Amino acid sequence: MSRPERSGFGSGVVTGLVIGLIIAALVGVLTGLLGDGDDDDPITEARETIEANYFHEVDEQRLDDASINGMVGELRRRNDDRFSHYFNSEQLEEFESTTSGRFKGVGLTVSEVPRGLRVASVFPDAPAERAGIEVGDVITAVDGKSIAGVPSEVSTARIKGPVGTEVELRIVSETGGGPRTLTVERAEVRVPAVVGRLRSVGGHKVAHVRFATFSEGAHGELREEIERLYRRGAEGLVLDLRGNGGGLLNEAVLSASIFVEDGNVVSTRSRTQGDRDYEAVGDAIDPRPTVVLVDRDTASAAEILTAALKEYDLGTVVGTRTYGKGTFQEVIRLGAGGALDLTVGQYLTADGTSILGEGVKPQVRVEDDPGTRGADEAAKALGFEPAACTDNWDHEVLYHGFYRHWLKMMKGESA
Repeated sequence: MSRPERSGFGSGVVTGLVIGLIIAALVGVLTGLLGDGDDDDPITEARETIEANYFHEVDEQRLDDASINGMVGELRRRNDDRFSHYFNSEQLEEFESTTSGRFKGVGLTVSEVPRGLRVASVFPDAPAERAGIEVGDVITAVDGKSIAGVPSEVSTARIKGPVGTEVELRIVSETGGGPRTLTVERAEVRVPAVVGRLRSVGGHKVAHVRFATFSEGAHGELREEIERLYRRGAEGLVLDLRGNGGGLLNEAVLSASIFVEDGNVVSTRSRTQGDRDYEAVGDAIDPRPTVVLVDRDTASAAEILTAALKEYDLGTVVGTRTYGKGTFQEVIRLGAGGALDLTVGQYLTADGTSILGEGVKPQVRVEDDPGTRGADEAAKALGFEPAACTDNWDHEVLYHGFYRHWLKMMKGESA
């Protein structure tokens, strides 16, 4: 599942900051786990008792990993936090290797689910598409190893690898049937942040713009494409954010500023980092009828943009409820190796609403399915006559058509 910034929303805000209070709170506990604590520390005592008395020889590192995972798991359960994780040394190395640019993938984006990774998008002509992987499929194992409960950053890192090498994926289809195992050859996959085209609705020209990721500079590409299509006569805009898992916070604010002239776009709240409001920067384009297409994989920075357009009454949200990633994380290295990918704050939408676990609710609910009359609903939202939709718009464009593949990495992740 935006993650977005680093792998999602958080790193655009907080990467590199020293979280003093968090580190202070954790150092004492983790020191005990690593065996340097006070003799009266119950964690140290329990560990030493296990090592001395358990009927099998104990792997000390595994015991440490299990202890830290237990603490993080308790935080996740108690606070309904889907995004905090612990990376042991090996997992941290896997995660960091994917950000170096040395590795490629199979051409899909994913979001984290309990069983593994749900496919949010499959890029055209990529190895994943040629292998028959489809949107909604769930990857449950990589190279024979289950990824259930494994952080999405680590799972996607295992799918990636050098061009020309192969990876074995176990897939469970969304449409049912038993699991299948596919061998997919990795390749270099390039996906543009923005793809736009003019469509015809009842004799009216409409700009359909797929916005895939909030990477650095993406807001400029988005504005340029919208203005290009407006110059070609587009009277309205369908901004397609389905599968967009987010990206950098600054890009979310700048993208919202394309439409919002002034006012708050998003606020962040953090016990350790304080509170901050992010305002629109001005120079917005002249408003035109706008529809924002979303689905369950629209997350993080994409939810910020969606909420801003909805709350400033600049667009009608069409689709299904979004992901609901209302928090941001920071990767905090541990002295003994590994790291905590820890939730350190939450963000609020333009009107002060938290979408954590709730998502942004559409004003026009349309399931992402070719059998629905999605084009009619979007046309109504734009103010056009639905019966006049042409070009097979609902099947070809709105649902499972040409643009369905141009989606973004969940929570910033691709594979």
